[in-house]
Amino acid sequence: MPDTPPDQSSIPDAVAVPKRHWTVPLVWIIPIVAALLGIWLAAHYLLAQGPVITIEFKNAEGLEAGKTKVRYKEVDIGTVSAVAIAEDRSHVIVTAQIAKQAEQLLVQDTRFWVERPRITLGSITGLGTLFSGAYIGTDAGTSAQDRRHFVGLDTPPPVLSDAKGSQFMLHAENMDSLYLGAPVYFRRVAVGRVTGYRIDGDGRGVTLDIFIDAPNDRFVSADTRFWQASGVDLSVNSGGLTLNTESLTSVVVGGISFQTPPGVEGGAPAASDSSFTLYRDRESAFKLPSRQAQPYVLYFDESLRGLAPGAAIDLHGIEIGEVNSIGVEYKDESGAIRFPVEISLFPERLRARGAAPAPSPLERNPQAFLDKLVARGLRAQLKSGNLLTGQLFVALDFFPHAPAAKVDWRHAPPVLPSVAGSFADIQDTLASIARKLDKVPFESIGHDVDRSLKSLDTTLRSADAVLRQLDAAVLPELKGTLEQAHKALGNAEHALSSDAPVQEDLRSTLQEVNRAARALRVLADYLSRHPEALIRGKE
Repeated sequence: MPDTPPDQSSIPDAVAVPKRHWTVPLVWIIPIVAALLGIWLAAHYLLAQGPVITIEFKNAEGLEAGKTKVRYKEVDIGTVSAVAIAEDRSHVIVTAQIAKQAEQLLVQDTRFWVERPRITLGSITGLGTLFSGAYIGTDAGTSAQDRRHFVGLDTPPPVLSDAKGSQFMLHAENMDSLYLGAPVYFRRVAVGRVTGYRIDGDGRGVTLDIFIDAPNDRFVSADTRFWQASGVDLSVNSGGLTLNTESLTSVVVGGISFQTPPGVEGGAPAASDSSFTLYRDRESAFKLPSRQAQPYVLYFDESLRGLAPGAAIDLHGIEIGEVNSIGVEYKDESGAIRFPVEISLFPERLRARGAAPAPSPLERNPQAFLDKLVARGLRAQLKSGNLLTGQLFVALDFFPHAPAAKVDWRHAPPVLPSVAGSFADIQDTLASIARKLDKVPFESIGHDVDRSLKSLDTTLRSADAVLRQLDAAVLPELKGTLEQAHKALGNAEHALSSDAPVQEDLRSTLQEVNRAARALRVLADYLSRHPEALIRGKE
């Protein structure tokens, strides 16, 4: 049967259906919201987290991951998250999570250290960590460059970055008993500390860094002197025995003191990082400065024991120089041994007083000035500064009767004339007396004295025998005589008593004599008035 084409009218027309929008089933809304909230919380947590830093320490003593805190000014700013050993095993690496608000503290010069109990010579620190445990301390730097890896300090820094004050450098021959953190005193009040030290490049000394707290750093000026106040400063010199101490702490652990010398104006405060000399004691620090020194040589014939470098050159009690060294010279041509004493004279100390003193004659023309003084008798002489210690010093004085002498200007340095010291004269006198005493025949004198004593003993024995004879023969007779004398004195006392007959007769006789004398006085008076009565008689 042949195919018949379908009826086109019976085919329905296609109707376009609009696109259906996708809808979320209601059951998925809550999980989606929870997921979005979790994502937001995770993002907020990540954004709130601070940076992670690493710190190198020599060891991890007291550090524990998840517990040890990182603190700045006693405020927690982070926590240690991990502690690991470095690949070369020379140190440990501590990883710490720092709070976001402390991120600005992590700069190039920020310092970290482990705070734990420490006992030093001068202080005890970190006692609070005995209860709270060790923590990592922080000292914020001032740099503008960020940093995330640090090298920790072995000990806390002696000065924090925000401390107010000034830093200075001191140069000394050695450290003595000073140490890191040693106190610095001003008028025996602790005003600073030693912050560091190092050996100089040439190895001839050390340089110390000190920090003076504000406002006491204003007392440091260009004329300020620093000296070691370590322990007990006991010195023996020509002035005697000297004992100086600062405080009990400095006696035990040492320290540094500073002050401007009396009579010197302090001036403006010294700039930070200024350099000063650290003297060994207060006396050396306050010694008058001398801008120039003239070298001379002295020769003495007596012993130089007790004379040491640094001894004073004294002119009528004023120190105008000091001894530099003492040596030995041997002259081949004469075979003589001499002992040169090299000295330095400070000519500015001979200036006249005034607002602007002119140069002294020793500064203007030392040769003419010294030649004139030596011609007047100026000589150098050794004198004892202290009989107890035996220390000597050199005194310049005038000896008009000294032998003529001149300054030897051909020698370099020039040689000043000297005379024997008074102590040497005393020794010579004592030696002369000793020699004279040696000539005294003490042995023969002793024999004579012995014979005299024997003779005296014999004489005393004879005298004793005579006294015994007198006691046996003379004393009884003497006793009888004394008894008779006693009786005679008794009779005389009885005869002279007031009621004795002799006394009564004597009174009667005296009365008669009195009446006779009165009659004669009347007669004499009458005759003086009537002398004619001797011829005519009484009318």
